[in-house]
Amino acid sequence: MSVRHVLVTLLVLTLGSTALAAAPLRLGVVTDVHVHDTNSPNQHAVMTNYAERLDAFVAAMIAWPADAVFELGDLVNGAFVMGAPVGDTARIAGLLDTAVESLARFPGPKYFVLGNHDVYNLSKTEFLETVDAPSTTSSFDLAGYHMVLLDAQFNKAGQDYENITWMVQGTVPAAELEWLRTDLAATTLPTVVFIHQPLDVEFELEAGGPPVSNHAEVQAVLAQSGHVIAVFQGHSHVSRATVQDGIHYITFAAMVDHDVPTPPSWAAVTLDADARTVQIDGAGLQDDLEFTY
Repeated sequence: MSVRHVLVTLLVLTLGSTALAAAPLRLGVVTDVHVHDTNSPNQHAVMTNYAERLDAFVAAMIAWPADAVFELGDLVNGAFVMGAPVGDTARIAGLLDTAVESLARFPGPKYFVLGNHDVYNLSKTEFLETVDAPSTTSSFDLAGYHMVLLDAQFNKAGQDYENITWMVQGTVPAAELEWLRTDLAATTLPTVVFIHQPLDVEFELEAGGPPVSNHAEVQAVLAQSGHVIAVFQGHSHVSRATVQDGIHYITFAAMVDHDVPTPPSWAAVTLDADARTVQIDGAGLQDDLEFTY
């Protein structure tokens, strides 16, 4: 083979290798926005700047740019605001519309996880219709990754939480758990699971136990699959990361402020299937993190 043929062959191989390399997947992650009735005389005192916070997040994701945005629950607060009397429940559905309209300025796909506050004054059907999603539990493939969205807003008997005014602890019911087991068995892709209440730690004692009543059972299903690399979760309002059974459990900081003003928080997450890395670049109170899998 001539030198020219060798050079051409090397060039073809190099170009082919480059073509096969997958571009990293960029995800915007936000949680616990707690959009609420700031015009109510009962609720004007706390958590009043959600609009500018959402606008800043959307602008950052457009500029980056993100390939998709994931919202991890408690998008709308419901009537209950810690530290303030109950507001006007008739406004709640409109508040969810307001939140979705703000996020709609991001032109890419948007995925919504159901949080406990989301069902304080809404049914799951109302929530799904507003966010234009077919189900509170779903899975799909995205740029070489398998994504799973879980719904933990059930009581221990497996009944939906809807219009419940106040609730913290959730459950992943038996039917959903079986669906999860079957879904994970059907993929070989690295998998990221999205849920609102954390699966990896027990909640404060005054909240009545772990945020997901059967969290250990759910964790066992995830570990047995052999494909789950990370669980993205919210609810606790703090940035935290643990590793259990080789799975990275990442709790994202809340976007909302509370009695004490805090900066708006979110994350820009880069998933690189070729390098097998996950990089989290945090804004506000969200920690930066990078790990391999």
